[in-house]
Amino acid sequence: MTSSTNYDLIVVGSGAAGLAAALTYAEADHDGDPPHRIAVLERSKKEDRGGATRWTGAFLRVNEDHRFDPDYADHLDRVSGGRVDTAYVRKLEREVPETLRFIEERGVELTFNEFPLAHRFDNGVASMTPPGMPKGGGKSIVETLASKLEQFPNVDYLYETEALRLTTAEDGAVNGLIVRGADGRTSPLTGRSVVLACGGFEGNYEVLTRYIGERACDLPLIAPGIANNRGDGLRMALELGADTAGQFDMIHAEPADTRSSAPDAVLYSYTAGIFVNRHGDRFFDEGSDTWDNTFEKIGYEIWKNQDQAAYWIADAKTLAIPGIENGFLSDLAPEQADTLEELAAKLGLSPEAVEKTVAAFNASTTDDEFDQTRFDGKHTIGITPQKSNWAVPIDTPPFIGYPLTAVITFTYGGIRTDLDARVVVPNGTPIPNLYAAGEVTGLYYHEYPPATSVLRSLTFGRIAGAHASKTHASATRET
Repeated sequence: MTSSTNYDLIVVGSGAAGLAAALTYAEADHDGDPPHRIAVLERSKKEDRGGATRWTGAFLRVNEDHRFDPDYADHLDRVSGGRVDTAYVRKLEREVPETLRFIEERGVELTFNEFPLAHRFDNGVASMTPPGMPKGGGKSIVETLASKLEQFPNVDYLYETEALRLTTAEDGAVNGLIVRGADGRTSPLTGRSVVLACGGFEGNYEVLTRYIGERACDLPLIAPGIANNRGDGLRMALELGADTAGQFDMIHAEPADTRSSAPDAVLYSYTAGIFVNRHGDRFFDEGSDTWDNTFEKIGYEIWKNQDQAAYWIADAKTLAIPGIENGFLSDLAPEQADTLEELAAKLGLSPEAVEKTVAAFNASTTDDEFDQTRFDGKHTIGITPQKSNWAVPIDTPPFIGYPLTAVITFTYGGIRTDLDARVVVPNGTPIPNLYAAGEVTGLYYHEYPPATSVLRSLTFGRIAGAHASKTHASATRET
């Protein structure tokens, strides 16, 4: 591809949101004469392109009929205390079928693997409806959409290039960017529209510390790609007076295997076991809700209050649940031992403390029937914290466990946009020619109901590209 400095659309970032925006625009305009020119900026090298999307499993909150969770908008409204932009979430809900069609028609294959534990779907009821995901995870989204985009001769993929600041005309309309290339030199790129799709600020510990406070530096990244998410989009938009949305002092954290260096080494299949801290004490109600509504809370608790260390302990009964390994995302099997004493030693815990905690837990369980497919009410009595469901005695060897720490996945706070993905100022007025999509945009408060980050990135990236295309086409007709 021949690089230029004059473009119709400049997209900052090549994860799900950026690729959806660029490809939507390219497909809408490829018959133009001359064809509209597009630049896609990527801070990494080509082999690492795709930001956070590349490394994620990219779970999608849809069932096998491609139906989005009908409770999602109300769920977000509840957990946010009414702070969430409900119109934005309803727009996402309406657009999900088209988003799924968009990626499938371009070669992304969806799969629906059975998961052994109940999760929330269908109006908040615990069910076994498997979440969707692309075959090959987020990497398949990146490589499939990027390969389609690369077929357009009017697209420049600018690797090892970072966006420094937005430029504007005298009337305040965005007209391009100042960028820095691999040689360290800066240069201007002009563009009729710019889409910011470069993630949150989870890869910038200075900004993390500013917003979430002390010990932000103790948060490992869930995957190497998000090290490039430096908060550039947020910073550049704020310089132009953009409004914000989402909770800036909250993050999406997940419990991950400390032994593994693989990305996304997260533990999801934990509801039949218990968590203990470095002192061997329980600190969380593992059965308070389904795994999909608690794994983030556990991750955040590990970081915030448990000195970044926790341990999951279970036994042969958990290991025998069909498909339980589907929720062990680590590339390493759990530690295993014939006795609790041996397991504690392997995990680096005090055997006496672990045995005391497990004995107290076992003595507190009821005789109710265990059923991992629903809220079974099998709870503990007389201990704190209580376990509200799935309280199975840990008494049958082999005993298994994972050493865990909290890893950061993304940040909540970001740019505010309207329903066309246009960046807006506090009174709701769009900044001309400026769009944003994906995790650079803020949405969540208090809690992230999962399996929607990639969906909303693709959806509002697609919306941004389509709106920019229609705007440019209209302007061309008028001239």
